[in-house]
Amino acid sequence: MRRNATIIGALLAALVWDATGVLAGPWEDGMAAYNRGDYVPAVQVFRAMAKQGNTEAQHLLGQMYRRGQGVKRSSARAFMLFNRASAGGDARAKADLHEISRSMTAAELSRARAMMQACEASDYRDCPY
Repeated sequence: MRRNATIIGALLAALVWDATGVLAGPWEDGMAAYNRGDYVPAVQVFRAMAKQGNTEAQHLLGQMYRRGQGVKRSSARAFMLFNRASAGGDARAKADLHEISRSMTAAELSRARAMMQACEASDYRDCPY
């Protein structure tokens, strides 16, 4: 009887262990890469999610553009992504949008707004994420 309980316990543990790998998705994969400093794969994951309208991915990708993590540093792209995430209801993106807009020059803001207008005109299909 004790042996059967041990075997059943081991099988359940194996199933639970295996199921945790199944539950991981793109966000978890991107965050794992981001947290280990492997920014290029993280950018690829978050870029795909941002294109699909994921506001968390848009916000984090904006942070990456702001810091130059895995991408060329770009205040204009960060502004655009923060704006998109903010419009989707991300409060942190709204705060970051306000902060970055205060640090940008008039020319940078103009470029960022032009980029946003081009994205809106294409219904966000041709955005430089």
